[in-house]
Amino acid sequence: MITHIQGKLIEKNPTDVVIDCNGVGYKLNISLHTYSQIPDNELLKLYTHLQVKEDSHTLYGFSSLAEREIFRLLISVSGIGSNIARTMLSSLTPKQVRESIAIGDVALIQSIKGIGLKTAQRVIIELKDKVLKIYDLDEVSVNKDNTNKNEALSALEVLGFVKKQAERVVDKIIISQPDASVETIIKQALKIL
Repeated sequence: MITHIQGKLIEKNPTDVVIDCNGVGYKLNISLHTYSQIPDNELLKLYTHLQVKEDSHTLYGFSSLAEREIFRLLISVSGIGSNIARTMLSSLTPKQVRESIAIGDVALIQSIKGIGLKTAQRVIIELKDKVLKIYDLDEVSVNKDNTNKNEALSALEVLGFVKKQAERVVDKIIISQPDASVETIIKQALKIL
């Protein structure tokens, strides 16, 4: 099993990278999250997951062990292949994927291209207990933050703002101020929107 590859960065694209390791070029499929984490310097180390199929051997690269762990959890779910898992990690950060599973946010998971209602529900049903146990998350504390976010989003929608745009702004506010109250989130969002 190849756990990581370290070497000279030869080629960098949003979907893959090529790393030269002692004269051998390895192509690793990556998510947009990993792409954004990769520095432009020559030396690069990515954690890997090797997928062996009947007709191919495919390497997937990750900037962190946490992202690789979420990827492996996602592909363990029936109906989630490596490409959909990679799309999930391109659309959301590993932390967002982890928290959406922990709180059972079907809508957020379903908003990812290629995932329908039944698949989103299956992801939550199969992975919720594992995610809560592995990451030692407290379901109540995760829900508290999400409740403030949901209340702020509902208020902004009532005021006539587009949900997707409001959600991006609210997410940025919550990242910078995790303990912000609903009122604070709304006030800051109104300044930005």
